[in-house]
Amino acid sequence: FKGGDTCEYLLSSGRFLGEKVWQPHSCMMHKYKNSEAKNCLIDKHVVFIGDSRIRQLFYSFIKLINPQVKEEGIKHGNIPFEDKSASIKVDFLWYPEVNGSMRQRIKSWTESSVAKPHIIVVGAATWSIKIHNGSNEALAQYKINITSIAPLLEKLAISSDVYWVLQDPVYEDMLSESRKMITNEKIDAYNEAAVRILNSSSRNSKAKVKVFSVSKLIAQETIMKSADGLHLPESSRDTNAMILMNVYCNKIMKPIDGSCCQPQPPLTLIQKIAFCFFTLSIIGYLIISLIHRNNYRKNKSCTDLESGEEKKPAISTPNVSTLEMLLHCFCKLGLIMTYFYLCDRANLFMKENKFYTHSSFFIPIIYILVLGVFYTENTKETKVLNREQTDEWKGWMQLVILIYHISGASTFLPVYMHIRVLVAAYLFQTGYGHFSYFWIKGDFGVYRVCQVLFRLNFLVVVLCIVMDRPYQFYYFVPLVTVWFMIIYATLAVWPQIIQKKANGNCLWHFGLLLKLICLLTCIYFLSYSQGAFEKIFSFWPLSKCFELNGNVYEWWFRWKLDRYVVFHGMLFAFIYLALQKRQMISEGKGDPLFSNRVSNVLLFISIVSFLTYSIWASSCKNKTECNELHPSVSVVQILAFILIRNIPGYVRSVYSSFFAWFGRISLELFICQYHIWLAADTKGILVLIPGYPMFNVLVSTFIFVCVAHEISQITNDLAQIVVPKDNSTLLKRLLCIAGFFSGLHFFSAMQDQSRH
Repeated sequence: FKGGDTCEYLLSSGRFLGEKVWQPHSCMMHKYKNSEAKNCLIDKHVVFIGDSRIRQLFYSFIKLINPQVKEEGIKHGNIPFEDKSASIKVDFLWYPEVNGSMRQRIKSWTESSVAKPHIIVVGAATWSIKIHNGSNEALAQYKINITSIAPLLEKLAISSDVYWVLQDPVYEDMLSESRKMITNEKIDAYNEAAVRILNSSSRNSKAKVKVFSVSKLIAQETIMKSADGLHLPESSRDTNAMILMNVYCNKIMKPIDGSCCQPQPPLTLIQKIAFCFFTLSIIGYLIISLIHRNNYRKNKSCTDLESGEEKKPAISTPNVSTLEMLLHCFCKLGLIMTYFYLCDRANLFMKENKFYTHSSFFIPIIYILVLGVFYTENTKETKVLNREQTDEWKGWMQLVILIYHISGASTFLPVYMHIRVLVAAYLFQTGYGHFSYFWIKGDFGVYRVCQVLFRLNFLVVVLCIVMDRPYQFYYFVPLVTVWFMIIYATLAVWPQIIQKKANGNCLWHFGLLLKLICLLTCIYFLSYSQGAFEKIFSFWPLSKCFELNGNVYEWWFRWKLDRYVVFHGMLFAFIYLALQKRQMISEGKGDPLFSNRVSNVLLFISIVSFLTYSIWASSCKNKTECNELHPSVSVVQILAFILIRNIPGYVRSVYSSFFAWFGRISLELFICQYHIWLAADTKGILVLIPGYPMFNVLVSTFIFVCVAHEISQITNDLAQIVVPKDNSTLLKRLLCIAGFFSGLHFFSAMQDQSRH
């Protein structure tokens, strides 16, 4: 990668993904909405100068501001456009030839007393070829004229954005008789002259006329669809207008999915502090390692010169201290976070837009399913949703979600609805797992709570600091964190009802059901009272955690989307454990869960329910309407899957170790994908090896999985140090963590103040 100037690549190179999606080389292009275009161009004056091809580009450009505009202007005359609401002026000036008239118009803007346009788009040549019948004299005159105009354009480029649009190729077979002299050979000669002459006097200056040559590449692919062989089809000129909008607006609007022409964001104060911390950790670890190695060498066994026998050292190698383990973890984490930053904050690696095709999603799905079946082993226990089975479930779901994200399958509604069920299934497992633990163990101690919160949130907190992103940006972690606290509060508040107590008196079961009903009532109320929900989470310090773009709407939407599924998981755990306690289910190896008749009936109902949901999801027409139904019906497919997976004894007795391995690092995989597998905060794809898409995916995936596995180990190691079992030590650590977050809030406030 030659450097950070992605503007040059946006204006000069790229390729089509499919038929209509243009992918610039090395960067991502944002699709601007009308409101965004207006905000970018507010109080701006844009001028298009040239022939009918430039007029086409003019119309496509103003349609980005106002889609209702019709192409009704004078064909061979000036066309003004104004959007009074945003004070935007866009003018088309009819100058079909590069001649004295065009020079006079451009010269008038160079005078100090005249207001200069903010953007100037110029281009012309086909009329010169046509009028002079493609003569060499016309080309020579064109060179003279453009030589006289070039210094004026370069002078304007000091204060304005000036673009020279090279001539697109033509489809010669379709040209009318009056245009037959316009050949691609002639067009290439005119383009070559323009490129050679423009900027010739300012090669070492930053103020340059930007050559808009990408239109040629687009035309080469699409000119066959032209109506007359000369003018581009509408989709192609719309692409050119969008490129022009990206070149100018990306540095102003800074869209996440528009990495082209965006400068590298400056390091924030918190990022600088984090960089210093990780640097000191690496230096500290190296110093301690050198000291230990030096001590080891001194105590190393040496040979007795007289007897020729080896003497053993009196002192054994010391155990690894807590400080050394801590520095070792932060040393590795620092190197990993550097990779994160380089991938998704520095303009070092390329980024590309996603493009969905059915094959890009379903072929990898089939491939991983075959791998998963190949690695089948016997489970250690045959209980319903045993540890190996839940790890396997998390693993294959996570792999499917990863393929869904990298393939851009969210644009295909049936796939989107099924992925929503997988996310709901994760939350179902949250309800099931935490309820089962508290119900069976009765452990409501601070240690357990801190361990869970640390393991869930450690990586996200570090990424918030290093990547300068709000906590709510990684929405899934806040979601499972809040639901864990809700489950804990539901079961821990008086009266604490656990399995041991309920076994002594059946009335306690009704007490627990009453608690669950109260929880369901609260969920129902908050889901239909957005105002109450937003008030709760708008109080400081909750607002610092759950706000995104200045409000908590995104958090409310995410919470509401799967609002009942955690409750369903808790209820399922309660019913299952009650049946298990009363020995109403058979969990022996190879045994069906119920009697043969009941098992067959339940299995049939489960398969029908599973397929019914899939048919409904596949026939979904509107994402908003389907999202409204999703919270109530997603549990149908989840329960159907659990019964299909657990009723037959043989199926319950085996699991895929391949999927289970990924399941044990599923949280890290979900979070790490944001920055080191995908790019631009999941909006695009990271490109480590340009030009070889399959090889790039293999390499980036290998690194991504290794990093996720390493972070999982680091989190587990740090959890043992940061969250000790001793209550007095734990209290001290909690005070230190509170101090850390207070300092983080202080620096964040300073950072926000300096930005404003």
